[in-house]
Amino acid sequence: MSRTGKQPIALPEGVKAEIGDGQIAIQGPKGALSMTIGASLRLEEKDRALHVIPKDDHRQTRALWGTNRSRIANMVKGVSEGFSRELVISGVGFRAQMQGKDLKLALGFSHDVVYKAPDGVELAVPRAGAVLVSGIDKQKVGQTAAEIRAWRKPEPYKGKGVAYAGEYIIRKEGKKK
Repeated sequence: MSRTGKQPIALPEGVKAEIGDGQIAIQGPKGALSMTIGASLRLEEKDRALHVIPKDDHRQTRALWGTNRSRIANMVKGVSEGFSRELVISGVGFRAQMQGKDLKLALGFSHDVVYKAPDGVELAVPRAGAVLVSGIDKQKVGQTAAEIRAWRKPEPYKGKGVAYAGEYIIRKEGKKK
């Protein structure tokens, strides 16, 4: 039995769920998201909570039970509160700035990197050396943050590069004579 799958998903005020044939659509104050659930699972709404229920006891069904429950819970949280990831840019001459809706990064290359935000994701530079990625889809927010970080991952000697806020960078000692 899935411990995660058994837990009900509470629907906050202002969030509606529409359950159809193998589909679920969640609408809230920040937007709307939908996804397809497996044929071996069914959804029920009772007392302002969603319950994911397996139709059989196969191994594949048990594997998808908790995963689908977590994805639906992330959809509910996304349309009610939203998700955000903060990136920290450190290094001499490394900086970020907004250029319209695009993010312009100076990361030590011979040219600036211009990153276009995908649909449903907002980019912001709240202060020097920081980039805020936010949106309602947790997967898109995380993927966007990972793509920006991939341009210049933090290096272990001086810690220069793009890192997640709160990320611990293991530092190495330099050469000795």
